[in-house]
Amino acid sequence: MNLKAGLWQQQTLKLKMTQELSQAITLLQYSSQELTAFLESKALENPLIQIETSHVKTMDPRKDRPKKTRVIDKDQQNWIEQIGKTATNLYDHLYAQVVNHSDVELLKAFLEYIDGNGYICVKEESLATELGTSHEKVDSLVSIIQDLEPAGVGARSLGECLYLQLIRMPKRNPLAEKLVSNHFEEFAEKRWKTLSKQLNISLSDIQLAFDLVQTLNPRPGADFQEEAPSYVIPDVSVKWDGKHFEISVFDDVLPKLTFQQEYYQHFSSVKDADLNKYLQEKQQDYSWIVRSLEQRKETITKVSLAIVQRQQDFFEKGPLHLKPMTMREIAEEIEVHESTVSRAVREKYMQTPFGTFELKSFFTNMVSTTNSEATSSNQVKDAIKKLIEGEDKAKPYSDQEILDILKENDGFVISRRTVAKYRDQLGIPSSSKRKRF
Repeated sequence: MNLKAGLWQQQTLKLKMTQELSQAITLLQYSSQELTAFLESKALENPLIQIETSHVKTMDPRKDRPKKTRVIDKDQQNWIEQIGKTATNLYDHLYAQVVNHSDVELLKAFLEYIDGNGYICVKEESLATELGTSHEKVDSLVSIIQDLEPAGVGARSLGECLYLQLIRMPKRNPLAEKLVSNHFEEFAEKRWKTLSKQLNISLSDIQLAFDLVQTLNPRPGADFQEEAPSYVIPDVSVKWDGKHFEISVFDDVLPKLTFQQEYYQHFSSVKDADLNKYLQEKQQDYSWIVRSLEQRKETITKVSLAIVQRQQDFFEKGPLHLKPMTMREIAEEIEVHESTVSRAVREKYMQTPFGTFELKSFFTNMVSTTNSEATSSNQVKDAIKKLIEGEDKAKPYSDQEILDILKENDGFVISRRTVAKYRDQLGIPSSSKRKRF
């Protein structure tokens, strides 16, 4: 080994993370909403950038004010449908029922501690301190609120919420009330054999009580939480005319960037070194953003095209024909890194002949079969779901039985643990909790 000090020339290849490359990577993983927010913030800090939003129409109040006329078009005729809907929230709904009560001020303060689901979200000890009253007064206030509509509001636990609804039903069920109020944990966890012996009742009676409880609302206050519906705007559109696929990146919703050329020329004529340096930096910033957006669109197009080519059966026949596919396969096909594909499909959606799907949903794990053919995990999940839907609820299939049936009927080679994992992902409980008596 040569340990002498000296100077040598060595030629190496390195990838340097420049500001432009870092920005291109960042923009690639942005969703449409995140990218719009980014461009708007850039327009605020860069005077040379102007953004135009195509789906927002500007109006000059001096020229575009509606004129009085007897001719009423369709949009003006339906003006009442365009009025924003005002929904009553839970607090207002409850306050309207106690506004004439003698303890209205205390009740008004108490209602502040009821969450959006209708539950009291603070312990009674803290409530007495917060309201500056006694524990006995807090108990009376709780009773008043629990008598209000909707039934179940003002509860301190799920069991109490369900019990408040049971006792206000026209036809009361004493067994259901007893199970919910005194044995809720065993009842909810379906440890019914223990309850049957302990209370000397049949399993069928417990099943009937359980069916009744299933009809109750565990979140009585949630009905008053109305959120505006969120709409998914696809980033990519795929159309199939029976012979050819047409793929297009839908970027009309993104703001359009324009360069303030007149502004730049006006100030660049000023003989000021600091000003000229500032203008050059902002011009370069604009150029970087434009190139990054073009590269983002190009990458998304390449990834989408590769997905369509590998999943032709999906786009021609439907979701049940989704084949196993990994991001590494797409990355190798379009000659990019796997992380680039991961960023390109993050929070982006594709409009297909069978609906709008998240781009990530096209990537599924491969499951082996007995006939040496691979299938996707989505097909296995669909088979598990159909099998459980058609089972005898008195004798539901165990995970091992599901495994054996899938192997015999469909040839899926999976483990029992995989069956349990897919079942959990589908939101299907275990066989003990699916059983009906």
